[in-house]
Amino acid sequence: MNSTAAPSTMQIVPIQLDDRSYNIHIGGGLLTAPASFDGLPKAATALVVSNSVVAPLYLDKLLGVLRQRHATVHTVVLADGESTKTWDSLNQIFEGLLSKACDRKTVLYALGGGVVGDMTGFAAACYMRGVPFVQVPTTLLAQVDSSVGGKTAINHPLGKNMIGAFYQPLRVICDLDTLKTLPARELSAGLAEIIKYGPIVDMAFLDWVEANLDALMACDPEAMAFAVKRSCEIKADVVSQDEREGGLRAILNFGHTFGHAIEAGMGYGAWLHGEGVGCGMVMAAMLSQKMGLADQAFVERLTRIVKRAGLPTVAPVLDARDNAGRYMDLMRVDKKADAGQIQFILVDGKGKATVGPAPDAMVAEVINACCG
Repeated sequence: MNSTAAPSTMQIVPIQLDDRSYNIHIGGGLLTAPASFDGLPKAATALVVSNSVVAPLYLDKLLGVLRQRHATVHTVVLADGESTKTWDSLNQIFEGLLSKACDRKTVLYALGGGVVGDMTGFAAACYMRGVPFVQVPTTLLAQVDSSVGGKTAINHPLGKNMIGAFYQPLRVICDLDTLKTLPARELSAGLAEIIKYGPIVDMAFLDWVEANLDALMACDPEAMAFAVKRSCEIKADVVSQDEREGGLRAILNFGHTFGHAIEAGMGYGAWLHGEGVGCGMVMAAMLSQKMGLADQAFVERLTRIVKRAGLPTVAPVLDARDNAGRYMDLMRVDKKADAGQIQFILVDGKGKATVGPAPDAMVAEVINACCG
């Protein structure tokens, strides 16, 4: 294959955002294909941000391509895990940029999962008030969700992703081959974000996911290529209509209100983000049923799918004295909260989602029913 030609398996999903529009490239072998990077800036300097798990696997491969585009390529390798999504880690990126005298044309590349992508994007948004960056996600969760749409952030002990900015990448390069090295737990975490797209937009996709779940868990290339592409198409369509989460985009947080509370309450890293989302979807579906939107059959079906995907369906107890109160306190520290009122993403079981409040007593019933 000619090194300047795109891999034959590459598919492109566009995100239409006027002058901030960009493409998501999906396929095998993209990480080492120069054509994956065609059209991106050829600045003199680049900086790759990765972590201690991903760097040994893929950093040298990416550097081999980038050194054909940039005269100098610096690297910053962070510790791994959600617990590292902090000011200290963010400052390591800034130190890498400043110590090498990187200028405003320097291109940042985020090589890793959602934590690396979120922090690199936030650093790019802040450094010299904005430098270009490219997402190179290596986890399933990052490929189908966090790398797409321009949400960047770090965590605070009181709330997940509460400090950040909307800042779009120049491109997202999803090399499906990187998923082959994912641990089973990380793969399951990514499946949570794939599953969520069905109940909020496309129940036919949920039907497909349910029928092909075994293939997805085995990382079958054909099944994975379709799942990643369809997930990106759905997210791209929503983000194109509502870039800054003024309304519609909030539906992408199905399961996240409960899930973020679990992550914050247990301590970041105890559960993976996708595990919190998976269990959170079960809780949100049960709340939807109590609110008269979905039926019991849908709740039971979604619970089965989440469980089959290797995700938890029983929520943890965060406070033995007042568990429901602890959950609701954490959920009030949420970007979607309105004047302290928790906003939930509710579904009707037919592929439609709404955003709104729910009575505290009803939410408490769900929390008590779901916690074990």
